[in-house]
Amino acid sequence: MTMRVLFATVSEKSHLYTMVPMAWALASAGHEVHVASNPSLTEAIKGTGLTAVSVGTDHNLHEMLAANRDNLENPLSDWSNPVPEEHTWEQVHMKFKVSVMFAYQTYNDCMVHDLIDYARHWEPDLVIWDSSCYAGPVAARVTGAAHARLLWCIDIYSRMRDTFLQRMAEQPEERREDPMAEWLGGLLSRYGSDFDEEVVVGQWSIDQIPSSLQLPLSVERLPMRYVPYNGPSEIPSWLRQAPERPRVMLSSGISSGALGGTFMPIEDILATLGDMDVEVVAALDAGTAAKLPAVPENTRVVDFVPLHAILPSTSVLIHHGGFGSWSTALANGVPQFIPTIRHGDWWNKGTSLQEAGAGLSLHAGELTPQTLRTGVERLIREESFRKAAERLRHENLDNPTPSRMVPELERLTARYRAR
Repeated sequence: MTMRVLFATVSEKSHLYTMVPMAWALASAGHEVHVASNPSLTEAIKGTGLTAVSVGTDHNLHEMLAANRDNLENPLSDWSNPVPEEHTWEQVHMKFKVSVMFAYQTYNDCMVHDLIDYARHWEPDLVIWDSSCYAGPVAARVTGAAHARLLWCIDIYSRMRDTFLQRMAEQPEERREDPMAEWLGGLLSRYGSDFDEEVVVGQWSIDQIPSSLQLPLSVERLPMRYVPYNGPSEIPSWLRQAPERPRVMLSSGISSGALGGTFMPIEDILATLGDMDVEVVAALDAGTAAKLPAVPENTRVVDFVPLHAILPSTSVLIHHGGFGSWSTALANGVPQFIPTIRHGDWWNKGTSLQEAGAGLSLHAGELTPQTLRTGVERLIREESFRKAAERLRHENLDNPTPSRMVPELERLTARYRAR
């Protein structure tokens, strides 16, 4: 049976890129594949060679975050510790209320109705949605398609949902307000459909996180090998030469100020690494690079280099906890140094990697020339970090590839599809 598979993602390149290997695996198996997102992501989707569907209008979440960069670690939006015992009902209820109002609705309300219209027109058999794109399961529910989350994260989201439901069940009936159910249920009721927990966590989840690093989950989880995709890429000529000293890669997430707040400036990071016996490759956007007062002799500044190409020759990757950097380093067995904050699952990625012995993590506010130097030196010198990273690389390789997942997706689609 040939399926129609609709991928749905919010307009973030990093989210899209996690979907590309699975989308191409389905297309190569003979299935029809379309990728839907806000208009601003259309060119990026087309750049992957996949068929793009522009839906709705663009969100303004980036503008909201830029205006509140110093407040990214607001306790109300910190989901890094989803253990029930750590949260009162009032705390977990407020976390969901804030997240629905300022993140999920912003991401999804601008695209959900147009996505439903397209799904009604195209009639997909399966909708695969990224963990932030709740428009995906809503469209699937309205049209009777099967649907699954494609996880690019330590799944704090379903774990926190479990905590929320546990705490809500302990409350008197009159206090059981559910911001997710009110929002998603309201959308669904306009189309004669009902809300249930599948709309929050999917009918199943395709998980690209190694099992040893993932949280214990109550959802149906299908582990899948992470296959790096870094977008349209070209191998630079300098990368053909093996480094003469340990290579340290600084990812663009750190250099572009993704952390917000007032942390160690990029010029101080480069100055510290410049005094070490290493080769540094720093991915910097043009604006950041132009403002540098000087570039150390051991440092090469680039605007972009495909991580999957440079990491095999890299000794340490420094980044803020983004999924692409984190997972591509895992796939290549590279130790990681992660100065980060409690935002999304960044903190969880850093701490889980450190607990596994494959890297070091600290709060970005604790990053100083001394902690940076000490951390990088340890990751290069102590063989245990490389061995632990290599164990995680093999764990990833042991999971089925996207192409091997296709028959299971066909089976689950036939099981869950309402039509």
